[in-house]
Amino acid sequence: MSGERVERRLTAILAADVAGYSRLMGLDEAGTLARLRAHRHDLIDPKIAEHKGRIVKTTGDGLLIEFPSVVEAVACAVAVQRGMAERNTPVPEDQRIVFRVGVNLGDIIVEGDDIHGDGVNVAARLEGIAEPGGIYVSGIVHDQIRDKLDFVFDDMGEQTLKNIARAVHVYRVRLATAETTPNPASVQDASILPLPDKPSIAVLPFANMSNDPDQEFFADGIAEDIITALSRIRWFFVIARNSTFTYKGQAVDVKQVGRELGVRYVLEGSVRKAANRIRVTAQLVEAETGNHVWAERYDRDLADIFAVQDEITERVVAAIEPELYAAEQVRSQSKPPDSLDAWECVIRALSLIGQGTRDENTEAEALCRRAIAIAPGYGRAHSLLAWALLRRSAYSGDLRTTVPEVSAETQTALALDDRDPWAHFAQGMLLYRLHRFGEAARASRRALELNPNFALAHALLGVQVTHQGAHQEAVDSAEHALRLSPRDRSVGHYASMALSGVHFTAGRYSECATWARNAIEKSPEHIGGHTFLTAALAMEGDLTAAAEARDTLLRLRPDFSLTRMTENQPLTGEMHERLREALRKAGVPEE
Repeated sequence: MSGERVERRLTAILAADVAGYSRLMGLDEAGTLARLRAHRHDLIDPKIAEHKGRIVKTTGDGLLIEFPSVVEAVACAVAVQRGMAERNTPVPEDQRIVFRVGVNLGDIIVEGDDIHGDGVNVAARLEGIAEPGGIYVSGIVHDQIRDKLDFVFDDMGEQTLKNIARAVHVYRVRLATAETTPNPASVQDASILPLPDKPSIAVLPFANMSNDPDQEFFADGIAEDIITALSRIRWFFVIARNSTFTYKGQAVDVKQVGRELGVRYVLEGSVRKAANRIRVTAQLVEAETGNHVWAERYDRDLADIFAVQDEITERVVAAIEPELYAAEQVRSQSKPPDSLDAWECVIRALSLIGQGTRDENTEAEALCRRAIAIAPGYGRAHSLLAWALLRRSAYSGDLRTTVPEVSAETQTALALDDRDPWAHFAQGMLLYRLHRFGEAARASRRALELNPNFALAHALLGVQVTHQGAHQEAVDSAEHALRLSPRDRSVGHYASMALSGVHFTAGRYSECATWARNAIEKSPEHIGGHTFLTAALAMEGDLTAAAEARDTLLRLRPDFSLTRMTENQPLTGEMHERLREALRKAGVPEE
């Protein structure tokens, strides 16, 4: 064991960096460096010297400084921030250099001219959560200076800082006078973009981890294709390529990207090539917290580089959509129901419908109606209400009385936004239930033109074309839906129903029963899976198992009969007649 003694001391630490530095460098590298040098020479370094500070290290846009006292550290921070505000007055807003500052008092480890330790880490984390132009200090700093400096502080409460084991009490220094400073709850720094009222995402350029410069085009192509594909999902606010590609080649902090671009989520990734194989990684991060929402790795042979690019783009976009909905649902759960806005009502409704039960569908219907009451022009709420109503009729077996309202809601949704794929999805579902299979399939194909990665529309199309005898297309659509979104219960239900129908029509009753059970697992109270399972078991000759399946079906729908099925189920032709024969064999009543 080494006998060398570690040098420690208690000191005040100031950490600072430039907000939006990567963006500024991307816009004007030479001009940004020149302005930063001028600010250092004319203001920052003189103020540090005046307050007896020592610059420990610089990191391009960052500074780590130690001071003999917290009084000097905070006084220096305030002088610099006020001086920077004055110097920025004549500068165009998009060219301003604005610092964020964190100050802490802590025990540090000294190694030559460098310092380390928890005291330094806390200062750096405080700087990371400060708004541009702001100063955040730890509770211990506040306690030391509150009676020594004539500054006003806003209590920001206990904060959980990244990689810091304990919560830290944080205070913000008000840089205006107490008389002229408005209530802090109403203050929003002009350089922080407000978040849109729907999921917002920035796709950063994918990093080329290979020595091969040709892969740079492949990496850029994937990021560009993902941006284009996400832009077709009208629920999402997607930052354009010209903004996100200013970060290319820069080491970025996703929290900073989120603040600078005004987005809640950031997608980043990398591309690595070895021989004739390529590995693409992608991760979706919640910008405010830095938490990973989703991550995946794709290993592919490079037989056709453009096909690989298309496939990976499709997989990434299809994975992101349900993950973002789930993340938004979790976020909205922290709010009481009576404070939800229209978007939050809809995202909760979407999650509830996806659970596949009658009670949750009823709750989803109520949320959609509330969203419409809040925002009557919100097309997505109308299309989702139409779907909830159709689901309700599937549970109740009473389609006829539901059709007028469903038709009105789908027409309203289309009138409000005929480029919304969900409006066409709802219309396709209604037309399918009305036995207008050709028109229904056209509506689903239109939804897929507007969003080719809409897994639920692929699954519904599979169900619809089954009734047109296009069995291979039905299988392809259902399997594609499951590949795009393997964990979505609604996708799994409709894809399983499509495959059940294909196998039943082809006389493959064992396979039909397997997929019917899968449909039941995804949506246990929806009778479609129970109907196919009962019929398939009867056609296989297992009348005991068929009777058990029939009893479950009749428990869910006591009034179910062959007549009611004909009135409410979208089945026609030879499939319908064979299904009636099988259900009759299983003991389902005629009336």
